[in-house]
Amino acid sequence: MGNYFECNTCGRPFKEGQGIILTVAGIKLFFHSKACAFKFFKEIMENADSEYLGKDVKEVYDKYQKIIELKKKKAEKKI
Repeated sequence: MGNYFECNTCGRPFKEGQGIILTVAGIKLFFHSKACAFKFFKEIMENADSEYLGKDVKEVYDKYQKIIELKKKKAEKKI
């Protein structure tokens, strides 16, 4: 039998190979579903100091904006 983990958000147990397991700041986090992971990280973002996270959020936001723009350019019809 595989290892079992307990979801940090709802307490539901799940088997190894299922769910989401992340290590953030040296803390192992276990989530049985993406909904529980989203709920957990949404609360972190809402409670975090905006000055502290602002730079990182902007970097990731800019990264994905560039990716979206590249996809749009590739999707344009070329005549």
